[in-house]
Amino acid sequence: MKRVVLAGIGLLVAVAVIGFGIVWFSPAAQDALMRRVVVANIGGNDAVLNEDALHVVLCGTGSPMPDPDRAQACAIVYAGGKVFVVDSGLGGWDRLARFQLPVGGLTGILLTHFHSDHISGIPDIALNSWASGRRQALAVYGPPGVETVVAGFDLAYSLDDGYRIAHHGPEFFAEEGADYQPIVVDVPDRTMAVTVFEEGGVKVTAFRVSHEPVDPAYGYRIDYKDRSVVFSGDTKRDANIATFGEDADVLIHEALAPHMVHMLEEGLDGRGDRRAKIMHDIPDYHATPVQAAESANEAGVKLLVYTHIVPRLPNAIAERVFLRGVSDVRSDGVILGYDGLYLELPAGSDEIVEHDLR
Repeated sequence: MKRVVLAGIGLLVAVAVIGFGIVWFSPAAQDALMRRVVVANIGGNDAVLNEDALHVVLCGTGSPMPDPDRAQACAIVYAGGKVFVVDSGLGGWDRLARFQLPVGGLTGILLTHFHSDHISGIPDIALNSWASGRRQALAVYGPPGVETVVAGFDLAYSLDDGYRIAHHGPEFFAEEGADYQPIVVDVPDRTMAVTVFEEGGVKVTAFRVSHEPVDPAYGYRIDYKDRSVVFSGDTKRDANIATFGEDADVLIHEALAPHMVHMLEEGLDGRGDRRAKIMHDIPDYHATPVQAAESANEAGVKLLVYTHIVPRLPNAIAERVFLRGVSDVRSDGVILGYDGLYLELPAGSDEIVEHDLR
């Protein structure tokens, strides 16, 4: 019996070696294999286009701190044939491409504020939505100052846009698609929310949050078919989250663990690294995980999802330290967000379906 097993193993090894040899030395076999790989990687994740649900995908849950597992701030929402990207940090487009998410029908980008990790990926989103079929100027919504941001990108990429139109032709790259359309969202004070967009049953509202000295900074709420998602943007603990996020299905809230950031400050200070001051300063304009949980409870949301994770969490121990104290405040309905988290909120239901696109 042992000899039979060994003979079988030997046969399998021989077949594998022969197969590898055929692929290694045969251009035709290599091309056939590569075609299969290409087909597997150019499919579309079209489930998010189902108009009987509100769909939310996190395409960036990191921060300005380098993190190989998390792109910078980025989320995408599909509802009623409309598509909105909420913030567009570096690496967000790479995640959208990896998850094979459609962007040709991009309705616009909603910017919470203008810190670099929330805007640095705009050119990638602009180019690839243009290449995917967007023919009109890209609408970019944001606080006063959004005109300056998009004018800068428009100027910086004007030569690149011209090269692409000349190479592929205006029939493919519509000239209007190279443009930006800045839309200033003016929220006069903290007591009100302003409707940013309302069409086809999709409603987007903006409200003020606290991220001083960044002022104004916004959170956004998106409602569709009695389902809703709220984005806190960057903010410290703010009562407006509960006020304007009341009874939402999902709250996607930023979080910084100050005890962990303090350890980074101590480590940098011990090396004489001037960036220790940054670690000292940043906790005062971000919410802690516990504070975000308290806001979620006050709002009465069904699910809290952490994003804009500070600092990097390289393993399960770090995640446990980050979430310390949260279970004492909110025992369930909490997810530590990750790039590739896809939440599906079917219409006419209270269900929140979690998918992992990684």
